[in-house]
Amino acid sequence: MIAAGLWATIPLLATFTATIPPLQLMAFAFGIAFTATVGRWTLQRRPIRRCFSYPPRAWAIGLGGIFGWHFCYFLAVRHAPVAEASLINHTWPLLIVVFSALLPGERLRWWHIAGATAGLAGTVLLVTDSTSLSLKMQYAYGYALASACALIWATYTLLNRRFARAVSTEAVGAYCGAAAALALLGHLALELSVWPRGWAWLAILALGVGPLGLAFFAWDYGTKHGDIRVLGAASYLTPLLAAGLLVLAGRTEANWSLVMACLLITGGAVIAAADLLIAARGGPRTRQVQPD
Repeated sequence: MIAAGLWATIPLLATFTATIPPLQLMAFAFGIAFTATVGRWTLQRRPIRRCFSYPPRAWAIGLGGIFGWHFCYFLAVRHAPVAEASLINHTWPLLIVVFSALLPGERLRWWHIAGATAGLAGTVLLVTDSTSLSLKMQYAYGYALASACALIWATYTLLNRRFARAVSTEAVGAYCGAAAALALLGHLALELSVWPRGWAWLAILALGVGPLGLAFFAWDYGTKHGDIRVLGAASYLTPLLAAGLLVLAGRTEANWSLVMACLLITGGAVIAAADLLIAARGGPRTRQVQPD
């Protein structure tokens, strides 16, 4: 729940940093998260070098998930309306529930299919015109990037569970440092620097401390030691909270298509996670996937 709540602030914070190039923004935010982590390591008197000693596969999954998701997301909200891009991205909890059912020891049931269908309907509603239901082709690139975000994060979440015993949650700090370095190199090579002004500085600080900092530690611990489907079901609150914050801040308008998309995506996620309701009532439940 901590991670879901913090991630709901990303779309709103991103609107205050719209003029900053994506890679530069990532370098700033991840740099803040990494600096805070190094401060913690220093207070704990932990050898810094050991904090980077993790298996190559763990590095590929962790860095690929964290860096890849943010790179696609910050590009998506620059090429599509922020509310629509954010809600498409937030189909990742639905993908987690559906994909986890396909893992060894799990079965795909009718409610998984029904939930996936409802989530897909919500996504289609977002990317089509509210009157003619024609695809908004001018935002196709942004929609594709947002869809990539959902796939990247769902894949990262499920694969990350495999390292529950071999890699501690402290690894997230190392991933943030590597992501900051990659973003900085990419920024210097591909982008023109834009110095933040006014509220942008506070937004960057908030991103680094919360959604790009504490949220990742909480999510990593939860995916390694908790119930994947419980986490997925709890995360479905994120799109609703995110859309609500955007509306309250005056960054987007509340309309019927946005409301219906929220209901479909969230309702589909709840249906797909029906295993939790069955278990709560004392019914049979499929076996939870165990880490390798």
